[in-house]
Amino acid sequence: MALKVAFQMDPIERVNIDADSTFRIAEEAQARGHELFCYPPEGLAFQEGRVTARGWPLVVRRVRGDHYTLGPGAEVDLAGFDVVWLRQDPPFDMQYITTTHLLDMIHPKTLVVNDPFWVRNYPEKLLVLRFPDLTPPTAVARDLDTLRRFRDRHGDVILKPLYGNGGAGVFKLAHGDSNLSSLFELFTGFSREPLIVQKFLPAVAQGDKRVILIDGEVAGAINRVPQPGETRSNMHVGGRPEKVALTGRDREICARIGPLLREKGQVFVGIDVIGDWLTEINLTSPTGIQELERFDGTNSAALIWDAIARRRAM
Repeated sequence: MALKVAFQMDPIERVNIDADSTFRIAEEAQARGHELFCYPPEGLAFQEGRVTARGWPLVVRRVRGDHYTLGPGAEVDLAGFDVVWLRQDPPFDMQYITTTHLLDMIHPKTLVVNDPFWVRNYPEKLLVLRFPDLTPPTAVARDLDTLRRFRDRHGDVILKPLYGNGGAGVFKLAHGDSNLSSLFELFTGFSREPLIVQKFLPAVAQGDKRVILIDGEVAGAINRVPQPGETRSNMHVGGRPEKVALTGRDREICARIGPLLREKGQVFVGIDVIGDWLTEINLTSPTGIQELERFDGTNSAALIWDAIARRRAM
């Protein structure tokens, strides 16, 4: 059955067709005969009881430099769509949060993926705190003394903004590093957000594993290896994707968190595992499915659309 599918996403013209997960999901939808529409977050609106979006009909194709065609611009009522994808990248700021409130108004009659209520209430660096036995020692605070005491207890640490993404603003601080106060002043000078600090895991030198879960079930994993001299392995900052096998610990972690993700309507999730430890659960705009398909032949986009079909049939 052909579906009407809308993507709330960043500009289609900036998409890297060899890496972008949204592009691969749209490509699979189109291959199944679904009708595509895309709009930017600022195109979303509430108007007298209707949730609307200003955007364009979309056709995608795997041609570098010519990967999309947009139809005439239009304002649409999102309640008339079968599926809406919440796929813009963070920052997880008030604009992002507002879009989840508006999309809540049409879900679940129009299936919003991932469920916006739980995307809003389970930010990636906070959801992991519900699983302290699976995660490295962690603190969330906006108090310098708390951060200092944490480093005194655990030695080398990673300090990062609580709602950051893509490796931006991530710092490794050695036990004797004198920059903690300066970084605290820098972050708190332009943001009211708390900071998150975690015990540094030396295993990151061997890679930060991205495990893909689809409706709570493991689809596979890729390894992201940091550049020499880097502690950040995010592909946005030059991390190199590699083929990797799932370990028993990876499967244990997924078995623990998978039922919660499925219950809360999180169809496409990417978790980050360093060594034996879960560090993030990414609900907002996870990536990695194209790399997984190249390495293992796993068509995650097809598995995602199969999961959506099952949810719509419930």
